[in-house]
Amino acid sequence: MIGTLINIAAVLLGGTFGLLFGARLPEPLKGTVTAGMGLFTAAIGLQMFLKTENPLVVLGSLILGALLGEWWQIEDGLQSLGKILKKSFNGGGGESESRRRFAPSGDFVRGFLTSSLIFCVGPMTILGSIQDGLTGNYNLLAVKSVLDGFIALAFASTLGVGVLFSAVVILVYQGGLSLLAAQLNQIVNPAMMNEMTAAGGVMLLGLALSSILEIKLIRVGNFLPALVIAPLIVAILALF
Repeated sequence: MIGTLINIAAVLLGGTFGLLFGARLPEPLKGTVTAGMGLFTAAIGLQMFLKTENPLVVLGSLILGALLGEWWQIEDGLQSLGKILKKSFNGGGGESESRRRFAPSGDFVRGFLTSSLIFCVGPMTILGSIQDGLTGNYNLLAVKSVLDGFIALAFASTLGVGVLFSAVVILVYQGGLSLLAAQLNQIVNPAMMNEMTAAGGVMLLGLALSSILEIKLIRVGNFLPALVIAPLIVAILALF
């Protein structure tokens, strides 16, 4: 869990710097920085997808994942969680001038969802959490923490305080993976990990196009079950 705690600290620190000094940045610069982060996220997603050994497995996992995600209304649930946290942050009333200053984008939910998915979907999250849980070696998560800290700084300056609350998702998701590392390591083989990573890459690409670059609205959260379905498909195919 040490790696997860370091990751949370980096996100909170980077996000706080973004909130404090982001308002001093000119709007054109913020837009350019956000676009750069969107392009970088899309590139990372494409790189992750190229790890697939069978694109049909990724396609199948995304389709089945979308069906389950829409059925379970995962995206709506994440948005509801973000709204609850926003209401708590606002004290149940209208936003004061100081609170508006710390939410430059005025969009708490967008910042919460975008940063949560970026911080938690990726091979470094899975591999780093397993490594930390099994051996106590948190080097990989430490590297991820540095990257996440810079991303949190950039996002908080444009998307607001919702970015900081993504630390809750990191604690639950990444910390949970570390606690279950021994069991996961016995089940997930390299082939299954590759397809899981590829599915996560497609989601990151969708996130870049939807929430960051705002090219097309995509309910990316509803694809999250694909991260579980992809390795299951690989396991089923291995039986034949």
